[in-house]
Amino acid sequence: MKILKIAAITAVFAAQFTMAQFKQTPLPYAYNALEGNIDAQTMEIHYSKHGAAYAANLNKAIAGTPQEKETLFQILSNVSKLPAAVRNNAGGHYNHELFWTVLTPQKNTQPSAKLAKAITETFGSMDAFKEKMSKAGADRFGSGWAWLSVGKDGKLFVSSTPNQDNPLMDVVEEKGTPIFGIDVWEHAYYLKYQNKRADYLTAIWNVTNWKEISRRYDEAISKK
Repeated sequence: MKILKIAAITAVFAAQFTMAQFKQTPLPYAYNALEGNIDAQTMEIHYSKHGAAYAANLNKAIAGTPQEKETLFQILSNVSKLPAAVRNNAGGHYNHELFWTVLTPQKNTQPSAKLAKAITETFGSMDAFKEKMSKAGADRFGSGWAWLSVGKDGKLFVSSTPNQDNPLMDVVEEKGTPIFGIDVWEHAYYLKYQNKRADYLTAIWNVTNWKEISRRYDEAISKK
């Protein structure tokens, strides 16, 4: 039953990127499911207010334009040619839709053997990767994201982007397919952690969904 539910959520997540009207996918866990690491109030506000606003504002920004008929990936790949409202909201929608899925209340999920091997080969160890990823989030001035992505060469890399940019956009220096993203906007953590972003970045590893990240890695690699 759980497998069918996850498959259904994943299918909705993929399908909505081909629709003219972009929508949020259902949150795959309760608002309070990540308590102890991410509090229920933050999750509710983050999902129902911030996440919802990006989807709604993206639809407004593309209304009456050719982007109404494009996928989200097409929009992101040509975002340098589009208005700031499209860039910000398309990025915000994609980033948050990914973010919900790479978090989980399940304890101690593990990366697949293939992904674990790639992480070790690229970064030296899982601990070294976590340190690099957390540093990318901690060093991001202001608001933004830390990413683990697959590059065009099929290799993993860690990067950080400002605001709602992501590695799929043609405006970033390091381009690739994101498989894991950490939101370091204050709205993602401030109610619980205040200005202690480092504590939030430590706690995020307790709710990281390695099953989903591994699935995304396999999907990204299969396209190379």
